[in-house]
Amino acid sequence: MTVTDLLDGCRRGDPKAQRALYERVAPRMLGVCFRYVHDRAEAEHVMVGGMVKVFGKLNQYLGEGSFEGWIRRIMINESLMYIRKNKALYVEVDIESVGLEPEYDELREMESDELVQMIGELPMGYRTVFNLYAIEGYNHQEISELLGISESTSKSQLCRARKLLQTRLATLHQRELTQQVNHGNS
Repeated sequence: MTVTDLLDGCRRGDPKAQRALYERVAPRMLGVCFRYVHDRAEAEHVMVGGMVKVFGKLNQYLGEGSFEGWIRRIMINESLMYIRKNKALYVEVDIESVGLEPEYDELREMESDELVQMIGELPMGYRTVFNLYAIEGYNHQEISELLGISESTSKSQLCRARKLLQTRLATLHQRELTQQVNHGNS
């Protein structure tokens, strides 16, 4: 079935179409939720809640733009609502580093699983801003509106996330060099 067929079936309330649509998008949308809510069970809970909203709002999707992008935005919003309701989104402002924009070259060379794990280990505020900016492509003004923070706080959180990732990358790189040297001496 095409996405259009699935959408038509879902709008008619066809349970088979709803199940097929869910099975088609759920794994990717769980990944989106997991980037923000770094607890698998809670991310699944957020994703299921997001899918309920998707099914309830299908008539609002007018076919403009990517359907998956439309669902993704719902999942991001659900994840952010979960964070606001259940976690204190701890953010600090470091005015001296606000103007700095990150460089992502070091991150591109890593295996994606390693990078996802490192991002997942960031403090929640850092992780949320990093995901929204670097992965989802939001700008700082949009992030500030989504999270109810200032643009300078968004920039600061991104800068701190980047510095923490760079520190962890440097540690990982040093560990790998040490292992290479130790294996060469064996």
